[in-house]
Amino acid sequence: MGNIHESAIVADSVKLGADVTIGPFCSVTGNVTLGDGVTLESHVVVTGNTTVGEATHIYPFASIGHIPQDLKFGNEEVSLEIGERNRIREHVTMNPGTEGGGALTKVGNDGLFMMGSHVAHDCDVGDNVILANNATLGGHVIIGDFAILGGLVGVHQFCRIGAHAFIGAGSLVVEDVIPFGAATGNRAQLSGLNLVGLKRRSFDRAEINALRALHKALFLEREGALMARLAKAAKEYGDSACVQEVVEFMRVEQNRGYCTPRNK
Repeated sequence: MGNIHESAIVADSVKLGADVTIGPFCSVTGNVTLGDGVTLESHVVVTGNTTVGEATHIYPFASIGHIPQDLKFGNEEVSLEIGERNRIREHVTMNPGTEGGGALTKVGNDGLFMMGSHVAHDCDVGDNVILANNATLGGHVIIGDFAILGGLVGVHQFCRIGAHAFIGAGSLVVEDVIPFGAATGNRAQLSGLNLVGLKRRSFDRAEINALRALHKALFLEREGALMARLAKAAKEYGDSACVQEVVEFMRVEQNRGYCTPRNK
C-alpha cells in the first residue's frame, strides 16, 4: 500500500500501485489509479476518472482531474490520463476531456509542469514537454514532444504546438507553431527555428541546414501560395526527416492558421 499519511483521504474506489506515497491532507477520490511509485506531496487533490502513471511526482496544492472549466460540460463520463515520470509542481491544474472533444485529456511521459501551469479539457500533450510557471493551455490544444513553453505563455484553444518548438515567455499563441519553430510575442510571431534546442538534442547538422532552408522557402521568400511552397519544399528536401515532419504537420487540416514571421 505504500506510505499514506493518516490525515489523507483515500476512497475505497482508488487503485494504488506499489510504493505509492500520499502525503498529509491529500484527497484522492473517484475512479483514480495511481501507478507504482507515484508520490503526492501534501494537500494534493486527485479525482474523477484519472490515471497517473508510475513514478510521477505531484507537489502541494495541485488539482488533478476535477471537471472541465467548460460551460458546455454536462457531467458526462470523461477521463484524464497522465503518463509516467512527470513532475507536476505546486498549484498545477489538469482537467479531463469533454464529450465534444473526445472525452479525454492526455499527458505523456517525462514532462515538467511548473508552478501554476494549466492543462485544459481535451488537450493532448506529448512526451518531454515543459510548461514553465503559469503557462496555460486552452481546450483542445495539441503539444508535440519536447516542446517548451515559457512562463506566462497562453495558448488559444484548438492551437497546435509542434514537436521541439519553443514559445518565449509571456507569449500569447493564437495560431499553430510549426515543429522546430520558435515563437514570441503578443500575438505570437514566428521568430525562427529553435536552434538551441536542436543543438542541445544533438540533431544532425544536415537536418538543421535543411530546416533553415525550409524556413526561408516557406516564410521569407514568399513566392506563390504557402501550400504551393510547402509542396515544392517537400520534394526538394524529401530526404530530410525533420523537413518531412514539418510538411506533415502543415498538411493536417487545422483551425487557427500558422504563426509567421513578423512583418512578413
